[in-house]
Amino acid sequence: MPSAISVVTLLTDFGNRDYFTASMKGVILGINPQARIVDLSHEVAPQQVEEGAYLLGSSYRYFPDGTVHVAVVDPGVGSTRRPLLVTTSRYFFLAPDNGLLSYILHEELSVEVRLIENKQYRLDSEGATFDGRDLFAPAAAWLTRGQTPGSYGRLIHDYVRLPIVEPSWEGAALVGRIAYVDHFGNLISNVTSFHLKELRGKTKRDQVTIRLAGLTIDGLVSCYADGRKDTPHALLNSNGRLEVFIREGRAAEWLKIGRGERIEMI
Repeated sequence: MPSAISVVTLLTDFGNRDYFTASMKGVILGINPQARIVDLSHEVAPQQVEEGAYLLGSSYRYFPDGTVHVAVVDPGVGSTRRPLLVTTSRYFFLAPDNGLLSYILHEELSVEVRLIENKQYRLDSEGATFDGRDLFAPAAAWLTRGQTPGSYGRLIHDYVRLPIVEPSWEGAALVGRIAYVDHFGNLISNVTSFHLKELRGKTKRDQVTIRLAGLTIDGLVSCYADGRKDTPHALLNSNGRLEVFIREGRAAEWLKIGRGERIEMI
């Protein structure tokens, strides 16, 4: 159960120009002035649910037990899409039922998924365009005040999950994809240290050859400083994922590719 001083994180595609994020914070603090609000990101590309799911899945586990994670990337706001409260052994998540919580539902054990049906946790509003402020923010704040998940609504099992695409074998090649392009233009793949270990075990070679957008990269470097400024390199990043970068440059622009691009390893 969250304490009176609880951490609430916010992940949205709202940007920082408008009143949206500030309004959500105001609602939370109005209900629980002791809440500590942490911005995960407000720069998810507009309406890009898959990108938001990746960012949330990459950051949620580093917060203390009892953290309430609020994620709002919500192209279906005001429609029949459902609002969810997900409870795990360590955290609470509030988000629209559009796949935004796919990584959490894939990775976490003992997951309980409920609809947010209790109108006690919704603000009155004449419109239906801002559930971030009118539903998810107050529902999250009341969790930090000790309201139980069971009071929010009924359990469901037919929630939306995006497919979590894993690398696959095509002959002798392990084929993955670019899952995310970060602020620095680095290309982060869905290939993990586990997959690289599997590849080395199959090929019996320590060096990995990477093919991406017509480019061949031989081997991995240990850090960004080991790369050159005139060509892309690859490394295993601190999240345990294969990443393609250019030292002090933008690999995504250099290669003219983005999320979803095919990447091969042999």
